[in-house]
Amino acid sequence: MAIAVVAAGGAVTTMLVGLVTNAVSDQSQWPGWLGWLQRHAWFSFAMLGAAMVGLTVLLAALSETRTPVPPAQSPPRPDDESGPPGAALVLRSLPRDTAAFTDRSAELEALVRSVRTSQESGEALPVHVIDGMPGVGKTTFAVHAGHMLSERFPDGQLFVNLNGHTSGRTPVQATEALASLLAATGVPTQQIPVGDDVGAVTQARAAMWRSRLAGKNALLILDNAASYRQLEPLLPGGGGCLVLVTSRKRLAAHEEVVLPVAALPPDHAVDLLVRLSGRPADSLDRDILEELVELCGHLPLGVSLLAARLRHHPSWSAEDLRERLVAARDRLGELRAGERAVDATFDLSYRDLEPELQSFFRSLGFYPGTDLDAYAGAALCSVPVAKARQQLDALYDAHLIDEQPGSRYQLHDLLRDYARGLAAEGDSMENTQAIQRVCTYYLAALAVANRYIVRGGAIVPAPPNDAVQAEAPPMESRTAALGWLENERPNVLACIRRANSLALHDLVIRLAAAMAPFLRQAGPWDQAVGLHRTAAEAARHTGDRRALADALAELGVVRRFMAAYPEAIEPLNEAVALYDEVGDRRGKADALNQAGIVWYLTADNDAAARAQTEALALYRELGDRLGQANALADLGMVRRQTSQFDASVEAQTEALSLYRELNDRYGEANSLRDLGVVHCLMGEYDLATRRHREAFDIYLELDDRVHQAYALNELGVVRRLTGDLVGAREAHSQALEHYTELGDRFGRANSIRHLGVLERVSGNITEAIRLLEEALSAYRDLGSRGGEAASLSELGAVRGIAGERDDAVDAFQSSLEILQELGDRCGEAEVLNHWGTLLRTSDDPEAARGRFERALGLARDIRCPLEEARALEGIGRCHWVVDGPARAEGPLRDAVNVYRQLGVSAAADDVERLLVSHSG
Repeated sequence: MAIAVVAAGGAVTTMLVGLVTNAVSDQSQWPGWLGWLQRHAWFSFAMLGAAMVGLTVLLAALSETRTPVPPAQSPPRPDDESGPPGAALVLRSLPRDTAAFTDRSAELEALVRSVRTSQESGEALPVHVIDGMPGVGKTTFAVHAGHMLSERFPDGQLFVNLNGHTSGRTPVQATEALASLLAATGVPTQQIPVGDDVGAVTQARAAMWRSRLAGKNALLILDNAASYRQLEPLLPGGGGCLVLVTSRKRLAAHEEVVLPVAALPPDHAVDLLVRLSGRPADSLDRDILEELVELCGHLPLGVSLLAARLRHHPSWSAEDLRERLVAARDRLGELRAGERAVDATFDLSYRDLEPELQSFFRSLGFYPGTDLDAYAGAALCSVPVAKARQQLDALYDAHLIDEQPGSRYQLHDLLRDYARGLAAEGDSMENTQAIQRVCTYYLAALAVANRYIVRGGAIVPAPPNDAVQAEAPPMESRTAALGWLENERPNVLACIRRANSLALHDLVIRLAAAMAPFLRQAGPWDQAVGLHRTAAEAARHTGDRRALADALAELGVVRRFMAAYPEAIEPLNEAVALYDEVGDRRGKADALNQAGIVWYLTADNDAAARAQTEALALYRELGDRLGQANALADLGMVRRQTSQFDASVEAQTEALSLYRELNDRYGEANSLRDLGVVHCLMGEYDLATRRHREAFDIYLELDDRVHQAYALNELGVVRRLTGDLVGAREAHSQALEHYTELGDRFGRANSIRHLGVLERVSGNITEAIRLLEEALSAYRDLGSRGGEAASLSELGAVRGIAGERDDAVDAFQSSLEILQELGDRCGEAEVLNHWGTLLRTSDDPEAARGRFERALGLARDIRCPLEEARALEGIGRCHWVVDGPARAEGPLRDAVNVYRQLGVSAAADDVERLLVSHSG
């Protein structure tokens, strides 16, 4: 599995945020997914890690010949997924307005007047709380008002059900609701902050949410709120957004406007009953109608159910309906105050159903999810899909279920309570069997979806044998699979929780494994952590050690994405041991590959190389070509990080060949890009340019803007080194624009650093310092030690030019310490050349010559020709001053030859001018 690292996105550095740049997820359609988990980046916080070598400043005269930047800016690589699912921009998500909306003119007038007054006066819009008893029509009123006011809020209208009073479901936590809202407004899921500290995560997500709505005129409906505490983090920060909150409770807040929605006036309730019944008004006894609406408390929900009975029974009179309703109330006896008015209408409607439809409705009470389609309904109720569709339509016609967009259905909270009560009256085994059926269906559907989610050559979790009988929805593309997964995610997770509560451990384990590929890409990762912990506990209950290893391995991968490296390595090591015990070599290889990635990111290069080498050997024994490709690519990154360029090229080239055989376009593009970086470090600029362009073209084909930006940065480096400063600035600026738009902080820091180098080359020292300090601060926030070292190296060079010698030396020393710890000898050579330049121009040629000689030894040892040429030039210039031109001529001419071979003409011309001045 290749490295997938997340480029941080959170606003709080205490959380390892995930805005990633990762080739796996995302992004809902790519950057709709925030980019991608960086498979081969150097050190960095949210999975990024980016170790990079700092660039060298020769002399002011040679400053345009900067060193190629090692992989600190290398983008994410896919793990075992081919690309990131993302969240499409969904700014109009209000439920459908009802055609049966009953006159609420007073309430609507009060709301419109309040909104108009605030907008016309320029004051901030207050929160409007719509409260009232169950079944009174709060949600219907809010949705109708939202549609009516939509033109006043052109930036979007959003709807979130907080499940504050939904039977069988816990209220939605603010942090979960924020994740949904951010995704709905176009934030790729992997950019949404994650972490173990729920409070910090909530604050970070709330900050991002307020930032998304800053300056916007949007409408937000927060339906079914349990408390002000639940909804407070969801409130926009600006005053241009209207928030409508529905709740059964009065919510205390300073700025709220309370709009109580009471039961319908008797006349309005009667008019609604007549209209929905489809009967002429003069055919019904008005007095009896008034009694009917009084019996159901004048609540719209109860009135609509009574009207449905009249519509479906043309032979019934209003008196017939009244007698049945009274009988139902007698059967149910004393009811709680909040339900007294409508439970009798529920019972009347239920008993009016055919026995088969009664059974279907009762089974819906077992369903743990929020909404369902005909496929889930068929599995739940053990009927064919066509039959389930008929039954759902019939329940909709009977007003016992609501229709949602996308041919989905949902029970009103009170009807859900009623259905659960009916279900509870039956055999508990019936409940367990229903959960088993729906979980088995989801396993079958997930197997279909995963064929499009996992990368070519990866193993798709197989459904159990009984799942083959389940009818799965058609999914004929990756986009369709991702759309289905996004819709069903909360329902599948709810089913897993219910299965776990029923001790259906095998189903919990299988569903967690089947959801892993999607959650690995789409996140949120804190949610995935909880899932895999549950699966691990279930595996411990069953004693299934292989399943336990699978759960621990997935837990380690997600922890790595969250940049929680110690928490990642522990379960991965345990997984390696468990796979070894049960003789699962493929599982062991996968876990070793993942552990190697973590060691790479934490600069334990020896451990990383050992893990990847062992994983590679196992993959070869198994004939697992995708595993071989991933291990080789990751090993190539380790070799590059330790400046073993030939070994890196060898590993990446073999990986590239395998990816092409597998038609894995992401793997192919990532290996091409990584090869381009190494060729650049080796001074092979033409070849580096070709590789980066090939990678960029593939990313363009895949519509992956995050990886496009990484490729642009790499191209910019090569252009700068070959003297095309205009082209370099264009590439880095375009990359910066992508990163800023996508929220990729790590990639943005890379672009800013590169632009800082260009400012130095152009002689804009003040601006160069500003940009480099900004990049340094960002790298430190992200925990990217490679990026920090590269920025310090650059800052040392530019501060030396500015005459700030002490600050320059401190920067060089700090950079050198980090690079030595990382084992980055190319970076060391670059810093030493920087340092030597500073000493030489400060009239200390002997000390300078020592730095250049150390740099020369390192550069020749690792075959880094640009640093070799710079070291030779530095030595020659020191000889010129100390020993005279004769002794300097040899190393200077050697430097010119290397510069010419590299195509670095400006540096070669400058040295030749010095030699000509002596001969003249």
